[in-house]
Amino acid sequence: MIGDDDAAERRALLAIGPIDLSPASIDLAPDLNQSDRARVDHFLARASADATLRAYRSDWRLFTTWCDTRGYASLPASPIVTAAFLSELARDGSAHSNGRPLSKSSIGRRLAAIVFAHRAAELEPPTVQAGAAALDRVMRGIRNAKRSDRPAKKRPADSDVLRDMVRHITGSTLIDYRDRALLSIGMMGAFRRSELVAIDVADVADDPRGLLVTIPFSKGDQEGRGQTVAVLDGRRMEPVRHYRAWLEAAGITDGPVFRRLTPHGRLTDKPLSPQTVALVVKARAAAAGYDPALFSGHSLRAGFLTEAGRHGANLFKMKEHSRHKSLEMLSEYVRDQEAFRNHAGEGFA
Repeated sequence: MIGDDDAAERRALLAIGPIDLSPASIDLAPDLNQSDRARVDHFLARASADATLRAYRSDWRLFTTWCDTRGYASLPASPIVTAAFLSELARDGSAHSNGRPLSKSSIGRRLAAIVFAHRAAELEPPTVQAGAAALDRVMRGIRNAKRSDRPAKKRPADSDVLRDMVRHITGSTLIDYRDRALLSIGMMGAFRRSELVAIDVADVADDPRGLLVTIPFSKGDQEGRGQTVAVLDGRRMEPVRHYRAWLEAAGITDGPVFRRLTPHGRLTDKPLSPQTVALVVKARAAAAGYDPALFSGHSLRAGFLTEAGRHGANLFKMKEHSRHKSLEMLSEYVRDQEAFRNHAGEGFA
């Protein structure tokens, strides 16, 4: 018979770790038959986005390891133990951050992971236990101490930067064809990294004006209603030409569009990882003479929105294309471009 504490821990592990624990082995409800329990497990494990769960798994492992080395209970964790963990991250960082103090947003995510684990285990999270006021005060102190922190912004790959990057890919190897297509389609579709690597040949349809790419699900569409992105063709970015050239060179007729290559440059049937998109952007930026530290996988998406804002694109059309949930989320891309437009001092400066 599994004890209450063991059952609670297993419920938490169903949601966030460890990876090798089969969800079907979790005894969520002893009165369910095996097939019914398997169906419950299947959908419970998909209640949160994969990227969120991966982050929570990593954060939860970090917390449980920290507790184990000090002899503290991690499930349930007390408010004061949680506060001590977050305080250390705020001041000293962790092995994962190379000893650099974490930002307030990163610390907030660690706390969210701890809360998520407790709720998955049907236990009171430390944020609502007796003594939670101390944890709340510590979090306020962390936010106040880091009030002046400003996250380092990555540079958007706008049209000029992207053309430089693509122009410097002069070879005719498979990786050259792939990266030209990846960069141009990534920007012109304003795709997230996860969306870009999930594109399948069957998701892409030709159109006289470009390509129509269907995204089955995304960060902004967790329920999988599906969205169609119009990738506009043009003489500057040429996404259609680069897309067709890549498929022809690689002989791809179905399956993932953007695939991994072996160290010897041979094609595989495996899609790129989102992390590889960031590495490609950085490598191609460096080859074009830019500082790779200023770029990330998000630079392609940010580049489209920055360029659209610079050219006075309609905000609602930008939101439709980028699949943002709100106009407010677009504001950072257009704020700098609008700062001097119709400036109040134009008449007398």
